[in-house]
Amino acid sequence: MPSPPQQIASPPRETMSREASGASVSSAPVPEPERQQGQGNQGEEAGWTPLEKVADKVEELYSLRDTFFPRDPSEKSASLRACADAALGVLDSLPPGYSSTGTAGSVTDASRTEQPPTTQSEQRKSPEERVIYEFLMGKILDVFPDYCKEAEEHLSKAVKLNPSLVDAWLCLGNCIWKKGNLASARNCFLLALSKGTDKKILCQLSMLERSMAQSSEDQALLVEESINHAKEAVMLDIKDGNSWYNLGNAYLTSFFASGAWDKARLHHSIKAYQNAEKDETMKLNPDLYYNCATAYKYLENYESAIRGFEAAALKDPALRADIEVQKIINLLDKLENAMKVPSVTIGRLRPKRSASLVSSLNEVNFKLFHKKATISILSGGLNKTVAVVCKVVLWIRHDDDAPLYYLTCDLDQSYFILSVYGLQNEAIKEGDRVVLLEPYYKILDISWKEQRYKFKSIRVDFPEQIIINEKAPAAHHVARASIRAQHKP
Repeated sequence: MPSPPQQIASPPRETMSREASGASVSSAPVPEPERQQGQGNQGEEAGWTPLEKVADKVEELYSLRDTFFPRDPSEKSASLRACADAALGVLDSLPPGYSSTGTAGSVTDASRTEQPPTTQSEQRKSPEERVIYEFLMGKILDVFPDYCKEAEEHLSKAVKLNPSLVDAWLCLGNCIWKKGNLASARNCFLLALSKGTDKKILCQLSMLERSMAQSSEDQALLVEESINHAKEAVMLDIKDGNSWYNLGNAYLTSFFASGAWDKARLHHSIKAYQNAEKDETMKLNPDLYYNCATAYKYLENYESAIRGFEAAALKDPALRADIEVQKIINLLDKLENAMKVPSVTIGRLRPKRSASLVSSLNEVNFKLFHKKATISILSGGLNKTVAVVCKVVLWIRHDDDAPLYYLTCDLDQSYFILSVYGLQNEAIKEGDRVVLLEPYYKILDISWKEQRYKFKSIRVDFPEQIIINEKAPAAHHVARASIRAQHKP
């Protein structure tokens, strides 16, 4: 029997390597060489060593990458290229002995090749200076979204010259990750961790494990490892917003990986995102607001979801989060219009005809220890040992694959919105009699821009909660959620 088709979900958006001081997942900080005696203030370049000037340019470069979100992506690419060339220009001003070549060139100089040391001055320079040069060169070249072979070569030299340089292992792992070699990237992060526990490395490893889970048979195990490494990072610094953000992404991914029904994981992710936002630097991160809005959306907290998507759209127009806002508004309009159908339709029917719409519901029997109930006696939240018998009046089509929405009617001829997770749209048809076991009941009351939406709703999270025409859902109608990690440098 073929496996059930997958239900494509909305996984968290993530950034492969962003500075913690910028926005998203961190990459290695630039090493801070010792300053010369008698130098001025930190912000004054006059007293800085050449390497400190390069370090400052690298920080400026990565800050640009993590905080500049123009509407036209080509504008950002051009700015990054110019800033990278400026950083390489400063690196090029270093004395020859800082590198094996004595020149830095340009990010557009694809023909640059390494040459062995040729002068006594170069040969006498300390290995420590060469390590820092190779690391900075590699990090500058790796700032772009695409894989750069030359960046990998420089970073590989850095770790060979000094295997204990954790920052270089971290950057090398990020670089190799872009190449698609996830196993080798993971080895780099693990080697970095072997030198000592570090929150930035734990966050990167956690995110990489979520990416690896996409195509792995051990998906659940990798996602749980991702959560554990994210928790370790938080425990190292509970005030670090980036670590909390990473933990939120891990929980959000686990929600989809486990079948998109465990709302507790959504609540965990939102709590982590809220803690992340307490860190002022994280307020620059559009993905934080986008992912938190996604969690709210699947909790059907649409008002908070709209606010989150709007915040993300303002911070980074390229995310197109404004489209998500419009999709939710369109959905709410459709749900509201569906609730108007009964009053229009019933008004045209004779009382007997109206009653016949639900008369067959009295004949529904099920061999379970649940008490029949109507929506009018349900309590807010989960109603255990209760079953609501109802009839599907209308399938409400909308822009997303999940959940499925229906207008339904119970034994009291009370109409409500039913949202179903874990099933394909062929599973339930208009006119079907359905039994909802242990229903989750709430009144959706949403206000947005002078528009108010209010209606009763029951949520069904997984197929075992529903009986269709006295039968369990067919196996081929069960939809399994899938994770599809989205990484953007």
